[in-house]
Amino acid sequence: MSRFCWAVIGPGGIARRFAAALPHVAGAELCWVLGRDAARASAFAELACVPGHAAAQVKTDLAALLAESDLDAVYIATPHAQHGDLVRQCLLAGKAVLCEKPLVPNLAQAEALVRLAREREVFLMEAVWTRFLPIYTVVQGWLREQAIGHLCGIQSSFCLNAPFDPSSRIYDPALAGGALLDIGIYNLTMTRWVLQQALGACPEPLSIQASGVLAPTGVDQRVAGMLNFPGGISSQFICAVDGFADNGLRIFGERGVISLPGEFSSATQALLHRHGEPPLQAEAPLRFNGFEAEIEETQACARAGLIESPVVPHAETLASLAWMDEIRQQLGVRYPFE
Repeated sequence: MSRFCWAVIGPGGIARRFAAALPHVAGAELCWVLGRDAARASAFAELACVPGHAAAQVKTDLAALLAESDLDAVYIATPHAQHGDLVRQCLLAGKAVLCEKPLVPNLAQAEALVRLAREREVFLMEAVWTRFLPIYTVVQGWLREQAIGHLCGIQSSFCLNAPFDPSSRIYDPALAGGALLDIGIYNLTMTRWVLQQALGACPEPLSIQASGVLAPTGVDQRVAGMLNFPGGISSQFICAVDGFADNGLRIFGERGVISLPGEFSSATQALLHRHGEPPLQAEAPLRFNGFEAEIEETQACARAGLIESPVVPHAETLASLAWMDEIRQQLGVRYPFE
């Protein structure tokens, strides 16, 4: 397959996972790294260098990067608050964009970027890598064939313990910190996915109820929520950066339960428990680290001239952000740039 040149903006921890996956995708090559600190960006480029290939070029100026004619797509992995302006400039330059989740901190910003992507006819996708994991193809089959009968409810947890640091991206409101945007988005996007597979579409919730604990900086450090849907279906979730949980996903039906025990965001195993039957276990290992599929999707869509992915379409990004806007409003979390 022909060469597909990527640039990384924001050479941090999550970007290292992205860069490590690139050699496992046909044609993909890391050609540029953009960072404010040239030394840090150079260290990232050297670390990501594939044996036998030259290291990616380092740039500190976005305009210079976007002027590169060979640049096919940009992966944005900066703190959330910086996504919007970077995405906008990339779209204006006609460069395909894969942006880490959340795409932006609120619905209004996302709507503006989606409009721009459509006006410019440039590909844009939020990097919700969990939706591409092989194990969810198995779960999709179970849900579509109604292996557990009528869907009754969903429960999920995603919690980690990040020591409080008011200047960190997790706790700084100027960087759009908080548990909900950083990890709660997994609970919500997979709630939507389960409903789509089981019902054919995700209905609008009849109600959203949320409570939580705020950090001293005013961002959410713990959120517990319940979304109630037509047909008596509910989704309960908890996300937090001040403690631990099993981080599993459970899908309840009238005749059984589907569970992804532990780290549902990166799952490779699922269990089907039907009443009166022994459990059925499915395994679907990652080809590398799980990021490879969203890279392949971006390349395929960009080459086909698409502006959105059928796996993570713009409508899904907008819907998840609308839910998160409502939850943050209930918690009283507002960012200084809003």
